[in-house]
Order: sequence, then structure tokens, then C-alpha cells
Amino acid sequence: MPVFGPVPSRRLGRSLGINNIPPKTCTYSCVYCQIGRTNHMQVNRDHFYDPSDIINEVEEKLKISRIQNKKIDYLAFVPDGEPTLDSGLGEEIDHLRHSGSRIAVITNSSLLWMPHVREDLSRADLVSVKIDTVLPDVWHRIDRPHKSLDLMKILDGIRLFSNSFEGELITETMLVAGINDNETGIEAVAQFIRTLQPSLSYISVPTRPPSESWVEPPEEKTLNLAYMKFSEILNSVEFLISYEGTDFTLTGKVEDDLMAITSVHPMREDAVREFLGKAGANMSVVEKLIEKGLLVKTVFGGNCFYLRSFSRLQ
Repeated sequence: MPVFGPVPSRRLGRSLGINNIPPKTCTYSCVYCQIGRTNHMQVNRDHFYDPSDIINEVEEKLKISRIQNKKIDYLAFVPDGEPTLDSGLGEEIDHLRHSGSRIAVITNSSLLWMPHVREDLSRADLVSVKIDTVLPDVWHRIDRPHKSLDLMKILDGIRLFSNSFEGELITETMLVAGINDNETGIEAVAQFIRTLQPSLSYISVPTRPPSESWVEPPEEKTLNLAYMKFSEILNSVEFLISYEGTDFTLTGKVEDDLMAITSVHPMREDAVREFLGKAGANMSVVEKLIEKGLLVKTVFGGNCFYLRSFSRLQ
């Protein structure tokens, strides 16, 4: 079905997903993709579904949500491939804008060098662009692009889009152990992202079975370093991982609250102690989570940090 949900999303709140691309049609065949290897690589835009079918199905889902009194924050193009391959994307966004819901597109950025793609995306309220690396050799190893694509043209296209886009721009960088998680590469990505001035930059890791079995997330110490490097250069940085716990609020379930916060960013030990004090708890909560393998302690810049154990999320 072209439309699914609504589903909860860290990035988008409660969103209705729009799958405007057949699986698995994409410009990349990323080593970490949870959908599997790309079996139909292409860079030429095409019509895959009748736009009216997508629009009608979205409107039907919206009608049901209104009857059930369930709010939808975004209509999100998050397909089983690259959404900008859909030559009807701009038309679909224009029609869906009348629904009153905000519209988001999650793109791998590979076609942003095309002016008509930038024009279509400019109609959205929020666009998430993927930037795993700015180094061509690393790009070929992690994203495995269509042979006709050129990374420098893509990066230029992202920059041009960021300069003209009037909506909210966010970025996402997926880190894979041994490929793009060294300090030099991480800093280079952050420096490029700074030129885009996004509202938020996410650091992701593989948390679901990837297309290649050898893919692993970086060690927690490396992730902590990546977070610190991004934070030195960028205004707003968060981890983006799968975690089903509560989100950023003190609910009385101290373990859930602590796991939710450390899923987003590392917490320094003094911050953890202050948090626990407000909750009427002590460091035994942290020690128990470490024993379970759910929380990891690491050191950076002479300070102790605690963060979610990413290796336990696979």
C-alpha cells in the first residue's frame, strides 16, 4: 500500500507515511539499509504510482484519523526507495498541502543536484537530507551509489537547496564501524553540515538487520566522540536510534527516563547525578543498567559520560 500509519516518529511526531516508490528502487544500495540491497538502481525520475491514488488514499486515512480524534503531525514521504525519483512528487505535495497537515520528505540527497528536484522539495515543510560522508572513496563504500552519480555535485546541490529552502532542514548521518567513523571523516562531515545551517543534525547507527551482515555500529566511545565533535561545530545535535521508552520527561519510571535521554545524547556524570537526585534515586540505577548491558560508561575530555548501549539495539 502507498500509504501507511499513522506511526510514532522521533523526528516527526505522529506521522502518516507515504510510500511513493516501489521496493527497492533507489539511487543507492547502502550497506546498512534495513530493507535490503537495491534490486533496481536508477537515477532517472519516473511515475511509479498514479498521484491521484496516493492523494485519495492519504485523504481517506486523514478522514479516519479525524473520526478517531487522532492528531497527525506530518504527512511524510518515507518510501522503500528514494522519494525524489518520483516525478510526481511536487504535484503530490501541492495537493496534500490542502489537508492542513505539515509535509515532510526524507531523502538520501542523491538527486539534489537536479534543479527540478530542488524545486519539488522546496514545497515541503520539512526536509531531512542524508550526509554520511563528504569523502568520495568512503561514499562508494557505505552508500554504494549508482555509477552515474558524483558526490561533489550532490554536495553542491544540497548546499544550493539549503540556501533557498524556506522550510525546516534537518540532516542525518549514519555511522558504520570501520567505514565512516574515524575522527577526521566525522569532523569533515560536521564542517560541511555547518554550511547548511540545519535546525537539527542527527547521528544514526544501524539498529535493525542491515543489507550486509558484516555491518556493525561504532563502539560507544566512538559515538561519544562523534557527538562531541558534532556539538563543537553544530548548534543542535541528537542521536537518532530506535528506542521505545518515554521521551525526555521525568515520569517516575527512572530507568525508562534515563534510557530515553541517553538515547538522544550522552549525559555527563554530574548531570546524571542531578537527574537522579530530582527523581529521588541514586547511582545504583545506573549501575544496574550497566550490568544489564543497556547503558555504557565512557570517558571524553577527562569527564565520565553515560550513553545508551547501541550494540544492544540490533
